[in-house]
Amino acid sequence: MPISFEQKQAIVAEVAEVASSAMSAIAAEYQGMTVEEMTELRAKARESGVYLRVVKNTLARRAVEGTDFACMQEGLTGQLVIAFSQEDPGSAARVIKDFAKDHKNLAVRLVSIGGKLLEPSEIETLAKMPTYDQAISMLMAVMKAPVEKLARTLNEVPGKLVRTVAAVRDAKEAA
Repeated sequence: MPISFEQKQAIVAEVAEVASSAMSAIAAEYQGMTVEEMTELRAKARESGVYLRVVKNTLARRAVEGTDFACMQEGLTGQLVIAFSQEDPGSAARVIKDFAKDHKNLAVRLVSIGGKLLEPSEIETLAKMPTYDQAISMLMAVMKAPVEKLARTLNEVPGKLVRTVAAVRDAKEAA
């Protein structure tokens, strides 16, 4: 049953709204996957805060027009599922990469972040990007390291004095 013009407009509007606020996008070919596998992929995407949608390519091209993902327009051909990262840049890449390990029918075709189209092989790099909380904790560890080193150094002076006095005491007791 064909989709009406109003339904097409609604799909384009929905995908365009998600694309305008997304941090990264992955398009993967899903030909040969079963319904159960697609349902499993959708569930994993939902858990990770990833918007996952199978959209006709013409509608997807219109939806990404005017967003950071306009660079993907030429590559939107074939049976594709599009995943948009909503919470952190690497979430869609992690979901697709992990799912593709076990399901050979899911093949990454397009990877985009920050208005740039990356090679499909670079999904690994994108998947390894830290989440917001991980990045903040890494920054705090780097900022805290010099203060910790200073505290240890200042603490070492009285510690060394105590060890020296203890060594002198032991020497006098032994004599």
